[in-house]
Amino acid sequence: MVNIEGATAVVTSGQRGLGKALTTELLRRGAVKVYATAWTPAAAPDPRIVPAALDVTSPESVADLAARAGDASIVINSAGMAMGPALLTADLRDVTEVFDANVFGPLRMAQAFALVLARHGGGALANVHSVLSWAAGAGAYGASEAALWSVTNSLRLELAPAGTQVTGVHVGHIDTDVTAQITVAKNSAAKVAASIVSGIEAGETEILVDDPSRYYKARLSGPVQALTFDPELPLEGTTS
Repeated sequence: MVNIEGATAVVTSGQRGLGKALTTELLRRGAVKVYATAWTPAAAPDPRIVPAALDVTSPESVADLAARAGDASIVINSAGMAMGPALLTADLRDVTEVFDANVFGPLRMAQAFALVLARHGGGALANVHSVLSWAAGAGAYGASEAALWSVTNSLRLELAPAGTQVTGVHVGHIDTDVTAQITVAKNSAAKVAASIVSGIEAGETEILVDDPSRYYKARLSGPVQALTFDPELPLEGTTS
């Protein structure tokens, strides 16, 4: 388990959407500093928030952040592309772009921060996935989320000798600017952030934020036809 009180954290895409909610929640729980990243970071009104430039698809940018945030004991990867093309008709360069952001980006962060976290007793690494890690039907985006789930599970084993806690997060639609045009039920970003921070502090290896995530996780042992994503599925655990 990792104490939030007194901790320093890194939140990728920490100045908008879920990342911004995570930054707020970490500070509410007693974190003393949060490096909140963005491609072009804006000034923060709270002195505990350190705006930091980051492009997760750039090894140099990730390395620069790790050098700057050497005091971090918690890293939360929430940055990524929220959409992707259909697989059959896609230009593979577009598929590669999605994987570069959603899979290789968090992996770059894990590689760059492994020693940083180890110096702080192991610390915690959390990757935000999606219910689409398990539910088919979202083309390159869903495939990238499934790949990230596997990466997270492997990182849990590889980082265990350093004492690093690795947590995977699964959640359905989140109410942010990115999903503003989607009319299905959505989780509030604040609720999701609270679930993630609570799970990290409790030492959970996997956080299933809502009923959609629990629904599809429970069907992994059944026929694959049951894993076709239905965005209109009337499940509780979301807020519109």
